[in-house]
Amino acid sequence: MDVVIGIDTGTTATKGVAATTTGELRALASVHYPLSVPGPGRAELDPAALVDAALQALTDVARQCRERGDRVAGVALSSFLHALVPMDDAGRALGPVVTWADNRSAAQSRRIAADGAGAALQARTGTPVHPMSPLTKLAWWSETDPDQLRDTPRWGGVKELIVAALTGGPFLVDLSVASGTGLYDIHARQWDPAAVKIAGVRAEQLAEVVPTTSRLTLSTAVTTAAGLPPGTPLIIGAADGPLANLGVGATPPGVAAVSLGTSGALRTVVDRPAADEAGRLFCYALTEDRWVVGGAVNNAGSVVRWASQSLTGVPDPDGSSPVEPADGLDAELLAEAATIPAGSDGLLCLPYFLGERAPWWRPGMRGAYLGLRREHHRAHLVRAAVEGVCQQLALVRDSFEAEGVALTEIRATGGAAASTLWVATLAGTLDLPVSVADIPEGTALGTCLLAWHALGELPDLDRAAALVPTGETTRPDPRDAALYRRLRPLVERSALAVLDVVTELDELAPEPLPGTEKAV
Repeated sequence: MDVVIGIDTGTTATKGVAATTTGELRALASVHYPLSVPGPGRAELDPAALVDAALQALTDVARQCRERGDRVAGVALSSFLHALVPMDDAGRALGPVVTWADNRSAAQSRRIAADGAGAALQARTGTPVHPMSPLTKLAWWSETDPDQLRDTPRWGGVKELIVAALTGGPFLVDLSVASGTGLYDIHARQWDPAAVKIAGVRAEQLAEVVPTTSRLTLSTAVTTAAGLPPGTPLIIGAADGPLANLGVGATPPGVAAVSLGTSGALRTVVDRPAADEAGRLFCYALTEDRWVVGGAVNNAGSVVRWASQSLTGVPDPDGSSPVEPADGLDAELLAEAATIPAGSDGLLCLPYFLGERAPWWRPGMRGAYLGLRREHHRAHLVRAAVEGVCQQLALVRDSFEAEGVALTEIRATGGAAASTLWVATLAGTLDLPVSVADIPEGTALGTCLLAWHALGELPDLDRAAALVPTGETTRPDPRDAALYRRLRPLVERSALAVLDVVTELDELAPEPLPGTEKAV
């Protein structure tokens, strides 16, 4: 069969798949690497590890295709958003990849938002002013090491790094990734002069922006190493979030995608760039005429993993802290939590253990339990945490409604979507039917479908909705939905009310001891 290979560079792994024009997966590979946390607020990746992983995934999938007798018609790329990498003129990294999870620019983010520029920037760029964004990361660099900022030939992200490695060609970035930098005017389609000035860089240090369907060519060295024909086309592709919508078939009007991995997101596709005036939603490109609006939350499956680590009493070998639990323990806790009624018997969780993003985009948010009583036990804590995550996604959905974007259906994906409790709670909080996409790698599949679109074999991207299989649909329980609607204003009020308190608590908390930083 004819296939295309999709390479999806994520925060902790690079996935490779081969797919036909009908969305059938013919090959799959995965290469993992650690996320380094070398100090407070830092979250970095080794750029060489990312390049090696992309080449390894490509080579592995290409080998599987040869063994099956499939012909590779092209390769396409996906990458995670909001990364920042100092580079030389050839696109080679001069330092680590600073990821979206890096929080060192929190002070710059607050300052930009406080001086009144934040709302206007988000309206033009579609990216919230937040420590995740390259805009604020560069502003941090401008204040802490202005010489390096000025003298570094190029500043880019993961996509620029991988494109340069696979083609050996020009310094390029796709429209989708550019639209997530906070530096690109999504309406004027150019690097935003005001944002570039705030960042302290020059426009010529940034990559040329090209459409997500742009066709490049793999270098001879890469095709030789991967066993592909010389001249194999490379479709530059898009960012992981928009491609996940395509990969689960959530592109028609009213259909939204929810990802429930370690973190989560709610996204839907619109036909023109749009940024809400209240600054609650992001807007990133899928193609030049398809745009994804939505909001990402920092916490999803991570809250159950926290519960497994913290509430089970399983010590590590030296007895000082919990060990990383098995997935079976997560499932056991979720089964316990499913015995607790909706609303967790009056227990409310603000599940911001890893901070929070949408819909407020306020650095420094922290978790809390409210209404805790003696009668509450472990199952209540877990259920309340799951409900807290789903309520946060419901707040993003409420932001859609405020902008006149109506939703009728949810397609869910990610590890947590395998849990009936997660899916039922999501259906109840969003008050929408939820179907779980029956595919192992939605983002990588979306990368392949975009490649087929670029190659002229999938003219209508909405056709993806019919190509992607889904499981049984879970419909909201009307009583649960009504209860969650009553509780949601309490979530919003309490989250914003305690922000000043947790900010002061953060200032009092000791920094990690030397030697306790680790790779995760």
